[in-house]
Amino acid sequence: MLERLLITGANGSLGSICRQRLGHLAKTVRVSARRDLGEAGPNEELVFCDLDDKAAVEAMVEGCDGIIHMGGKAVEGSWETVKAANIEGMFNLYEGARKSSVRPRILFASSHHVTGFHRQTARLNAETSPVRPDGLYAVSKVFGEALARMYFDKFGIETASVRIGSCFPEPSSHRMMSSWLSADDMVALAERIFNVPRLGCPVLYGVSDNASTWWDNSTAGYLGWSPKDSSEQFRSKLDAEQTPPKHDEADAIYQGGLFCTDVIHED
Repeated sequence: MLERLLITGANGSLGSICRQRLGHLAKTVRVSARRDLGEAGPNEELVFCDLDDKAAVEAMVEGCDGIIHMGGKAVEGSWETVKAANIEGMFNLYEGARKSSVRPRILFASSHHVTGFHRQTARLNAETSPVRPDGLYAVSKVFGEALARMYFDKFGIETASVRIGSCFPEPSSHRMMSSWLSADDMVALAERIFNVPRLGCPVLYGVSDNASTWWDNSTAGYLGWSPKDSSEQFRSKLDAEQTPPKHDEADAIYQGGLFCTDVIHED
């Protein structure tokens, strides 16, 4: 069991799931966001922090032997916003980890959008396939993965960079049938990341056991994570509610879907 687990972005959709379901990993859970954290749970500490505030981030990280980093800008946005939250914020987090009195193990919430411009006909491996980011948000996640690697090689800080797919209760488009990640599978992955004896610095896709997927996680097989859920349970409902995209539309061509257009979308 960890002594103290930090969950950043704990008021977001994924951070909230981690807060609700991963408290058993640590004696104390430090939950952080800029606002809207509600009341502290029995083993929780509340910390309000802007990720671009270096001193505040370093104080937040101190004493944490585990970090689930869900904080930052979660969708496409202006360069100023992405830079502050996802570039400066990521650097501040890792500098805090380097300076901390304990050496934390980190789960970094990267994104499948770092390879969004690959076509849906491609089969990718996170460790060997080239990045093809589909926006500024995705570029910031590429930076985050590189930063995590450097801090591992230079300072020994272990990180799993998880390229999260589409983690929603159910897929909302035909493209998401391939990228969908269930909450149960995400929780199981986080448990393995903090329980495996040696983590290292793997990069892998956070995706459920869908019938059609574009990603191969074989290089991270040593984690012992086997997703159990599949998006197929939603196919008939999705087919009844909407028509699949045309073959020449971004949602049918690119793994990043509409993020590969010049329109800002949430995913």
